[in-house]
Amino acid sequence: MKVRRVVTGQDASGKSVFVSDTEVEPVELGIMPGTAFHRLWGSDEPPALPTDGTAPAAPLYFPPGNGYRFAFFTLGPDSVTIPPDLDIGQALEELSVRLPGLAEAMEPENPGMHTTDTVDIDVVISGEVDLELDDGSEVHLTAGDCVIQNGTRHAWRNRTNEPVVIFVALLGAERKAP
Repeated sequence: MKVRRVVTGQDASGKSVFVSDTEVEPVELGIMPGTAFHRLWGSDEPPALPTDGTAPAAPLYFPPGNGYRFAFFTLGPDSVTIPPDLDIGQALEELSVRLPGLAEAMEPENPGMHTTDTVDIDVVISGEVDLELDDGSEVHLTAGDCVIQNGTRHAWRNRTNEPVVIFVALLGAERKAP
């Protein structure tokens, strides 16, 4: 999927300006065939205005407590599997370099299942997907459906033959003991 990102800001006189207009290439990984991550914008702290439109620092995939992320996530069908000749060690290293922090949130013994200290605002843009929670309950989502994920343990399951594209806004949160 092609994703165009237009960024605005203010110049030295306070006038609104277009800062950039670029196509953002997806991050695609051998260990996650059929999956693509378009990391579009984010920060590790709350936004401050005015801004000149310079991209803030957002090194990790998931934001810290006061941070946020804006992205598109494309999930290929569950039927797409890891190639048998994939060097798993090298593939995990690629994952940690290209999407730092993502692997640490995932449960190797339960593929796809993960928990993060974020409130995720998700909108299915195209395709269909099932959202599974830790007790095995699921909800089927189609284009236009949205989810507010409040730091819960979950997994996305694409049981169709087509990719699903999901808009994601990840808002950093602080997890407190219940």
